Amino acid sequence: MAYEHIYTSESVSEGHPDKVADQISDALLDEFLRQDIELDVPAEKRCRVAIETMLAHGVAVVSGEVTSEGYVNVQRVVRETIMDIGYTDSEIGFDGENCGVLVAIQPQSADIAMGVDTGGAGDQGMMFGMACTETPELMPLPISISHALMRQSVAVRKAAPELGFRPDAKGQVSVVYENGRPKRIDTIVVSQQHEDRVSDSIRDSIQTQIVDPVLARYMNYVEGDITKHYNPTGRFVKGGPAGDTGLTGRKIIVDTYGGMCPHGGGAFSGKDPTKVDRSAAYMARHVAKCIVAAGLAEKVVVGLAYAIGVAQPVSVNIETFGTETIDPEVIAKRVSDTFDLSPKGIMNHLGLRQPIYLQTAKNGHFGHADFPWENVAPADALRG
Repeated sequence: MAYEHIYTSESVSEGHPDKVADQISDALLDEFLRQDIELDVPAEKRCRVAIETMLAHGVAVVSGEVTSEGYVNVQRVVRETIMDIGYTDSEIGFDGENCGVLVAIQPQSADIAMGVDTGGAGDQGMMFGMACTETPELMPLPISISHALMRQSVAVRKAAPELGFRPDAKGQVSVVYENGRPKRIDTIVVSQQHEDRVSDSIRDSIQTQIVDPVLARYMNYVEGDITKHYNPTGRFVKGGPAGDTGLTGRKIIVDTYGGMCPHGGGAFSGKDPTKVDRSAAYMARHVAKCIVAAGLAEKVVVGLAYAIGVAQPVSVNIETFGTETIDPEVIAKRVSDTFDLSPKGIMNHLGLRQPIYLQTAKNGHFGHADFPWENVAPADALRG
């Protein structure tokens, strides 16, 4: 007997206030890393960064801890990041050139550095990574489609300004699963910020310019009528930080697997890779994806846990949900033999001490081929 249930995941565009905050934090991290590289700082001694950004009407507040050999013009990076997204006028929702920028940054605590300098984790916590065979990128289908909608929104806004799209947008996709496998798309929700002059045509534009091109790539899951809610309040002119405060780290489920995988609670953006909140989450995804790419399971969640100042994880858990093709204990042994899960081992294996982070803050941290943790070359070693 077939068992059906609906699973929903959301995404937000790069112009969503929380995502703007994430991008500012990661743009600053990249710039500190870039400065240390230019100064020939050894990889293991490069900057320690933990930056939080808050955006409100007309103001950006940047705070946190930074230890670096370089100098970064924080205000300049903040303004350039905001303007690159498309917020160049207060009428749109934010003006990167003229907004207030408040900076409250201090050096990293020496107490934390004591544990990190010896190769230990920068904090305690739990991190999870997932992979499954639902999509070519080995991500869950609902979050993949949601991200695709938001990438399309940005592409259309930049390529066709006459349509009147503005930077802020949200997407949500509900998929019907039958016996644990995706069967069809049930509901699509898109809220797209727009100029007042296109209020009467915005819903048609969402359908033809955003949804139709994305659905063309997922026709295997288009079956019957799809429930569609486009700008369901009827109007979305006021958006961005003018309509809603933005904060770094408030879209952690959007950043990961759309709720289909556990989350330890730690955000990613603005944190250098000594923070296992970020680097171990990337490694957990890398390990999970390699397991699936090796054909050892169809669905995997890898859970890691660390203690501050301690190099090796205090626990490693691999859940295959009964989809494994070999003994799970053998999978665990091969993972242990193949991967160094210490913070230093993770950073070296994935090459994380580089300025690669701004792009991660736009459409999720997983599923994009350019990110090093998406590389599945170690799958060959896992096959045995």
